Amino acid sequence: MAPTGPRDRPTSPIRWPDQTTPHHPPRAPHPRALPQEEPLSDLDAFIAGLPKAELHVHHVGSASPRIVSELAARHPDSAVPSDPEALADYFTFRDFAHFIEVYLSVVDLIRDAEDVRLLTYEVARDMARQQIRYAELTVTPFSSTRRGIPDAAFVEAIEDARKAAESELGVMLRWCFDIPGEAGLEAAEETARIACELQPEGLVSFGLGGPEIGVPRPQFKPYFDRAIAAGLHSVPHAGETTGPGTIWDSLTSLRAERIGHGTSATQDPELLAHLAEHRIPLEVCPTSNIATRAVRTLDEHPVKEMVDAGVLVTINSDDPPMFGTDLNTEYAIAARLLELDTTGLATLAKNAVTASFMDDAAKARLSTEIDAYAAGWRG
Repeated sequence: MAPTGPRDRPTSPIRWPDQTTPHHPPRAPHPRALPQEEPLSDLDAFIAGLPKAELHVHHVGSASPRIVSELAARHPDSAVPSDPEALADYFTFRDFAHFIEVYLSVVDLIRDAEDVRLLTYEVARDMARQQIRYAELTVTPFSSTRRGIPDAAFVEAIEDARKAAESELGVMLRWCFDIPGEAGLEAAEETARIACELQPEGLVSFGLGGPEIGVPRPQFKPYFDRAIAAGLHSVPHAGETTGPGTIWDSLTSLRAERIGHGTSATQDPELLAHLAEHRIPLEVCPTSNIATRAVRTLDEHPVKEMVDAGVLVTINSDDPPMFGTDLNTEYAIAARLLELDTTGLATLAKNAVTASFMDDAAKARLSTEIDAYAAGWRG
């Protein structure tokens, strides 16, 4: 969940790690992680090569130190250093308030359409290194348009990057245009207007992020109604820092087809049963939930309870470099929490395909690729 301003989150010290080689992206410590100098375990190696889709990952929140360094070099007047060693210090967060401060300094590096294009394409490059074939990237146009980037130029930039990423990197990007909830109805109106009037080719869904406390979901109903009428899918964040009521509100008022996070769903057996019966997926982001204190420890994460209840669960990275993770790491965490072998991990990867908004032909192609990879795996 990427912030655009002050948040209602408890503080949490987080470190943004240095990048390593292109084939071995940085990995956050977790109970299964091996020391970096040791070879990958069979399961980690399987995950590294597994074709994947990701459904809950933020645009600016995916800016790695490598990308930030390039943006900072473009804007030397910024407080953000372009030197990689200096960046390592700059991105050592004292607490969550400092994380917000640093995050906003990165947002301020995105000043024109060229910056937007650079960020978007380079995020896709980082995804390609993890064998991510398809991603629904949560984009917050309001953060850029309020800083003076014309809406048409913003849309043109992400679309140009999307087409290049698919042809040059083999990564299919699609957009979820996201309301920053803390910015209120002004942001909702602007996001709905851009989504419905400009409607870029890659746009598939309409979302709501930012803080949940003090930001009731029903007030955004008119904007979701407009987006749904324009053919977009509804994918709000809900139930991460609030209880199951926020998820119910998202289902009833916003007609949610997927739920971002949904961590508190396990507090309500009726809700879990509803999600399972109606095949409404949850976009689970384990490391993010720990970093933001939505869940205390990985061992207490409710993902197994969700799966045991029959809910369709997908695994995602949220703001990966900012939380010291990547999608491969999240799959390794899920493998431990859910006690998965390679067959289970392949099924988990196919869950994301099923829950995605790809067309049927694209879903079939990626599912077939996952099956072929798993069948041919020799650990």
